[in-house]
Amino acid sequence: MTTQRTSGRRKQAMAAAAVVAALLTTAACGGGDSDSGGSKNGAAGFDAANNKIAQADQVKKGGELKFASTQDADSWDTTRGYYGFMWNFSRYYARQLVTNTPAPGEKGAGVSPDLATDVAKVSDDGKTYTYTLRDGVTWEDGKPITSKDVKYGIERGWAQDVLAGGPTYLKEVLDPDGKYEGPYKDKSADKLGLKSIETPDDKTIVFKLPEANSDFEEMLALTSASPVRQDKDTKSKYGLHPFSSGPYKFESYNPGKDLTLVRNTEWKQDSDPVRKAYPDKISIKFFTNANELDQRLIAGDYDIDLAQTGLSPQGRTSALKEHKGNVDNPVSGYIRYAVFPQSVKPFDNIHCRKAVLYGADHVSLQTARGGPQAGGDIGTNMLPPAVPGSEAQKYDPYEMAGANKNGNVEKAKEELKACGQPNGFKTTIAVRNNKPVEVATAESLQASLKKVGIEVGIDQYDGSQTAGIIGSPSNVKKKGYGIIIMGWGPDFPSVQGYGKPLWNSEFIQESGNNNYALIDDKEIDGLFDKYGTELEDSAKADIAKQINHKVMEGAYYLPFVFEKFINWRSSRVGNVYTSDGYSGMYDFVNIGLKSSSK
Repeated sequence: MTTQRTSGRRKQAMAAAAVVAALLTTAACGGGDSDSGGSKNGAAGFDAANNKIAQADQVKKGGELKFASTQDADSWDTTRGYYGFMWNFSRYYARQLVTNTPAPGEKGAGVSPDLATDVAKVSDDGKTYTYTLRDGVTWEDGKPITSKDVKYGIERGWAQDVLAGGPTYLKEVLDPDGKYEGPYKDKSADKLGLKSIETPDDKTIVFKLPEANSDFEEMLALTSASPVRQDKDTKSKYGLHPFSSGPYKFESYNPGKDLTLVRNTEWKQDSDPVRKAYPDKISIKFFTNANELDQRLIAGDYDIDLAQTGLSPQGRTSALKEHKGNVDNPVSGYIRYAVFPQSVKPFDNIHCRKAVLYGADHVSLQTARGGPQAGGDIGTNMLPPAVPGSEAQKYDPYEMAGANKNGNVEKAKEELKACGQPNGFKTTIAVRNNKPVEVATAESLQASLKKVGIEVGIDQYDGSQTAGIIGSPSNVKKKGYGIIIMGWGPDFPSVQGYGKPLWNSEFIQESGNNNYALIDDKEIDGLFDKYGTELEDSAKADIAKQINHKVMEGAYYLPFVFEKFINWRSSRVGNVYTSDGYSGMYDFVNIGLKSSSK
């Protein structure tokens, strides 16, 4: 007998199958508003792909789908990649046992079978997950993908000395004591010595968790759970040419310049319920100038912005004025915020932290981020709208979107008095120098805090060195960074996939730290432990609310916005939709061209 959660997954998988089938027959033409421009140039219309499918019925097989970006991936290695767009794009060449459901909006955050015939069979205690691989799944050379390939691909996550950078959720759940040393140090003959994963035959894989974790299947849906074949593992060089298990394979890659995928002729459509593989070729061109990139997108030279972080102000203005039918305005899974390291005085005092929350002008901060449309709704708490348990703007304990939206000088001064700083204090904001909108946000905060007696300096640091600058608690203390401006989105849509790296004391690290506030709260830690073993969705959502409330009660964060983007799609593409599974990005995997001749 299996748990209720397993049967729920089965229902979800059946619903997902129906959704996938509908992608081929359902279109949301979306040209409803009069200034959409949809009928003029073949564009679907403003917001036509926002949580719904745009022009699915017009897609044809063939052609070249052209992505463009100002940023290359951190790595195209499925073990090492951590950028959201890399996880999205990698599904072209990498499959997993289960993956995000290829469907718009909230349904896209679900989990559907991929290499596996079904979602997991889960034991009553939530500790054993069993999968069977489907028939006909092969590598790009035609050899079968086996359960041992899946196990080996997951084991690579333990080789952090060689393959650092990617998510380590599976490592923490399957080997919490850190006993396994990874496949490169594995003394067993087959290099498959991780005891918590069993492969009784080539089609069966069994995961045995030391402790139950209710998000385990979501972790298996991450690209870090992709299979890797041992004889094709080039270790630290694997990201230059991953070996394909999906419908496309690497043809060429010049880091920072371009990447081209072509069809994997050994991939079989009847072995893959997720991917329709419409284009013949998929390419990425990397630019150094965001304005040039936007101009080329708007000119029709490229189809989709790979990074999915929105058009720059110049491109945004042009697109909304002249090509509104080509843009969508989704809510992303990200919250942009300021965070207060407790190691830097006087932010070890909750009242000094609250003084900043009340002193900030939240409308001004929203404007600095791009306003309601391009920036997002005013942030009122720290749980993103798409995460179960979120209360969005309904939970606003400091009335940031209400009575105090323009700041409350009187309350801020009351908090300054309570923290022993009645005349205010001096501090420094740390902000990335390659993020102009973050610099603008820092300047807005600086101006509003001056009104309550808090003098703020702004230190722009090298944005490519985040892990060693703001990710080093000792450096943060040394530099006196009392306020850090940052943002975060969920690795998978749950409070664990979003908040654990930020708020759990176990995640405080000497380098690469993301718990910038240095939150060490036994109650919060205990709630995360409770969440991990809870299998009922409604109870999980309630625990998520409790964690969010505890974080906000501690005044560790000043949320700016629940972020929104203005994203471009060319008039050549169809079957486009945003997905909560990828934080409001377009789900790349089944985008096609409306004409295969281009």
